[in-house]
Amino acid sequence: MITVYGVPGWGSALSEVMLTLAEIPYRFVNVDGFDQPGAQQERLKKLNPLGQVPTLQLDDGSIMTESAAVALMILDQRPDLAPPVGTPERQQFWRLLVWLVANVYPTFTYADYPERWASAAPEQLQENCKAYRKSLYLWLESQLKATPYAFGETLTLLDIYICVMRTWGPRHAWFKEHTPKFSAIADAVCCVPALQEVLRNNDILT
Repeated sequence: MITVYGVPGWGSALSEVMLTLAEIPYRFVNVDGFDQPGAQQERLKKLNPLGQVPTLQLDDGSIMTESAAVALMILDQRPDLAPPVGTPERQQFWRLLVWLVANVYPTFTYADYPERWASAAPEQLQENCKAYRKSLYLWLESQLKATPYAFGETLTLLDIYICVMRTWGPRHAWFKEHTPKFSAIADAVCCVPALQEVLRNNDILT
């Protein structure tokens, strides 16, 4: 069985929800505190030298990291969780999946720990990252259908990203006001019966 090392509500929530949707069994190990020196950080770094979540230990003992790589792994078993091969939606799916990880994710890396990257002006770095993140989400909004999901009627792994990331900054109220399609997609995912427990475990549903 796959072991997911993570923290409820953090980036590991993406892997948990995607695995649950794909009906791939896993067990969760909470490594809360991994981002500060201590036993949890050392535990995680033995598996993943970068000390990041999610870190997955697969059935054969090998390690998988990076949420987009986890998504690709899942799609090997559940290709139906992406738009059909040969369609324009398929190409857009790949584009937006990688775009989220390449563009939006770094704003959290730098804004969450600004003192690590700009010790002379951490507040300025944090504010700049948050403002840039909002501009990215506004662009993403223009690419979404939201009827009810990102690509229409079919639920894909991209919708999982949207649902989980809505709980991160700039939070629900901002998304509802400025990116209504993004917010509607997250609402639709939150209504999927099979995801109720994992969403609650990650503080995505209350």
